[in-house]
Amino acid sequence: MRIAFLMAPEGVEQIELTEPWQAVTDQGHEPVLMSTEPGQIQAFHHLDKADVFPVQVVAREARADTFDGLVLPGGVANPDLLRTDEDAVSFVRDFFDLGRPVAAICHAPWTLVEADVVSGRTLTSWPSLRTDIRNAGGTWVDEEVSVCGHGPNTLVTSRGPDDLKAFCAAFLTEFAKARKDSR
Repeated sequence: MRIAFLMAPEGVEQIELTEPWQAVTDQGHEPVLMSTEPGQIQAFHHLDKADVFPVQVVAREARADTFDGLVLPGGVANPDLLRTDEDAVSFVRDFFDLGRPVAAICHAPWTLVEADVVSGRTLTSWPSLRTDIRNAGGTWVDEEVSVCGHGPNTLVTSRGPDDLKAFCAAFLTEFAKARKDSR
């Protein structure tokens, strides 16, 4: 599977990028780092700068139909910047329009709210997003991982770094099911 990891040029919580990336790689799949700008992204350990990672694809040049799944890592600044970028929001919306699975952790559902794809769905996130999700028509739950739907158009969400193991296992399982169902 080819899986897009979409993030802003800075502000992503490093562990929410690196652990899912490693999980994808360990399963023999192809992770692709996307951003809103070319160059590199600056990751963070909470509020402190961490490592940088090279951007492989820019959102405005990408097509959702060339990927099997989308992972949206969190961090506070990352999804806040993504939700103000029209190309990033459009790319996320395209995944839902195509019925492709999406996984989002921590603050990443802010981008889903902006893409107007939360209504009627059940999801979890960092607790401070619960009102935003409810106001967008979603149902917020306080669970380690939430899987809404099955096969194509599945949404997998998780609260934060403490839930990464469950998040990775769930999205890899659901992405594989969706790929099998689409064949």
